[in-house]
Amino acid sequence: MRRVALTGGIATGKSHVLAQLAELGVPTIDADTLAREAVAPGSPGLAAVVARFGPDVLDANGALDRRKLGAIAFTDPGARRDLEQIIHPIVRERTESWFASLDGPAPFAVADIPLLYETGRERDFDKVIVTACAEETQIRRVMKRDAVTEQEARQRLAAQLPTAEKVRRADYVITTDGSFEETNRQVRNVYEALVG
Repeated sequence: MRRVALTGGIATGKSHVLAQLAELGVPTIDADTLAREAVAPGSPGLAAVVARFGPDVLDANGALDRRKLGAIAFTDPGARRDLEQIIHPIVRERTESWFASLDGPAPFAVADIPLLYETGRERDFDKVIVTACAEETQIRRVMKRDAVTEQEARQRLAAQLPTAEKVRRADYVITTDGSFEETNRQVRNVYEALVG
């Protein structure tokens, strides 16, 4: 079974594309979900985050307050690196275990890995799909989704490799500026190319 990575900048439509691939019968896994599980209450990952960033990053229930932690990580590159060094190994190990557990007729499986290029993981995959849209679309989506200011949204974009560079390195590109129907058509075209 071929290993395919799905990546792209923040708010470029990765979740929608992943859901469409799953609807087509492709086994999928989402690194963002794994990252949330890695810092779940009671986990070693959360203990490591609290040891590095202090108890102020917890909410009243003892769970990670992602907004508070994000405010630190997206404004301090050193803090972001420290956070990534805690979470990325856990996510990578769980992704590898998932691929190893797959057994079935599907010709390929897809892992959604937002920081694929930033973490040097593209070599772990046979093909890479990148989602892309205009920067202003990303900013608008981040502001709406995460309830942040334009400046905060721009900081989050700046923390990642530019989308244009991801597009340049991709095997397949799906643009998500248009309608869902247009995006879904591109997903089907990529699916057919990978199956073929």
